Amino acid sequence: MKLYDLIQQNKKLRFVDPDTGNSSNVKDFHKSITIEDFHGLAFVYSNNKINSIEVFLNFLQSHFTISLLSNQLHIQFKQNLEEIYQPYYIYDPSRTEIEGYERYLASSSIGLFKRKNKPTYTIHKDIKLLLSTSGTTGTPKFVKLSDENLVKNAMSILEYMPIKDEDIVPLNVPIIFVYGLSIFTTNCMKGKTIICTDKDILQKGFWEDFKSYKFSTISGVPYVYEMLHRIGFFKKEHKSLRYMTQTGGILNEALIQVIDAYSKKYNIPFYAQYGQTEAAGRMAFLHPDNLLKKGSSIGMPIKGGHFEIEKETNELIYYGENVFGGYARESEDLNAYKKTNKLYTGDIAKKDASGYYYIIGRIKRIMKLFGTRINLDEVELILKNNLGGETFICTGMDDKYLSVIHLNKNLTNDSINKVLRDTLNLHASSLKIKCIENVPLTPNGKINYQQIKELSDLSELKV
Repeated sequence: MKLYDLIQQNKKLRFVDPDTGNSSNVKDFHKSITIEDFHGLAFVYSNNKINSIEVFLNFLQSHFTISLLSNQLHIQFKQNLEEIYQPYYIYDPSRTEIEGYERYLASSSIGLFKRKNKPTYTIHKDIKLLLSTSGTTGTPKFVKLSDENLVKNAMSILEYMPIKDEDIVPLNVPIIFVYGLSIFTTNCMKGKTIICTDKDILQKGFWEDFKSYKFSTISGVPYVYEMLHRIGFFKKEHKSLRYMTQTGGILNEALIQVIDAYSKKYNIPFYAQYGQTEAAGRMAFLHPDNLLKKGSSIGMPIKGGHFEIEKETNELIYYGENVFGGYARESEDLNAYKKTNKLYTGDIAKKDASGYYYIIGRIKRIMKLFGTRINLDEVELILKNNLGGETFICTGMDDKYLSVIHLNKNLTNDSINKVLRDTLNLHASSLKIKCIENVPLTPNGKINYQQIKELSDLSELKV
């Protein structure tokens, strides 16, 4: 059964707009917008609000392949992606016109852009969803996911996640990220009410909605829980809250103790999880009972999946039916979907005597900043392109800061901050910037990133 059909089976399911209080039953969104019936490509620039959700569900039930993208992407990134992939439909509430497209009312409240000329390339029948490997840099590299990938992963998550048919769930994690998408799909299949919001969990408006609608669960990356601890969230009872979920990195030990004590005091289980876009969401979870004992572990594989560790490199390899069908870097790559059950995660791992897995490093130059995957090579290129071709070297610092090294003493930190704020929406507080005289190199002439990371000691950096 397809993902959309499983969602439609949940007759109780409602979607609520917290800004207006208006709600719609899942049936209200069935073929509720006018789109043509053929296998094409649709770009949905989602802001997580109810219209975005309605558009997504309509394309999910259609023959279209969907690319979920951030509404906040820089306009140049949007235009570049649209030129490369030539989607037939575009949903983007932030724009009033797009060159080569005509805008029409697909319903009384939703406008779509339709391409004036149909693209000539074909799309493989198994590609249902395209997700970016980085939600912020506008890279044309997409993960190709099938409906089967999405269903298998959602069903595996439902095996351990305590979702009930009375749950009220906020979409505080954007659905453009696989974590937010898995929250959305699983709760659509089994929950009762989806609060369609673009409010961040650290905003006052989110907590006003939390109180009004009595949320059953909250979700976040480690940074979110660090901030919740800072504002005293774990010092009082939240009666509607039944469980919490987390992914995007490992919690620090002090926070694990705080969360574990809170969970036990109020009987609110905390689910730490491990996943990647290439696996349609989750690959492993840590049972709440083991949070204090195994808090730095990613736990064990989800049902239907299993791990092995490559002997020579110690790379973690995942096997499961939720593994993607390859990458797309241009429209021609949409012709193929390579079905496999094997995923090289790019993470270095170990397994303890009890069978629990631990991530101890990364092979590729990918970091997670507040739970968002960032390709460091792409960030370097963005800085070079926007600041006159200057040399930039970027590294991640414990997934908490982006370190930017450069060689021009006349280049101001403000100019670097502005580029990263305008293009990637990165706040200055997440950046550590330093000017050095010489770049350390390896014997074969490549940048020595290990030495760069040593130079990037927090006590030496200037913001």
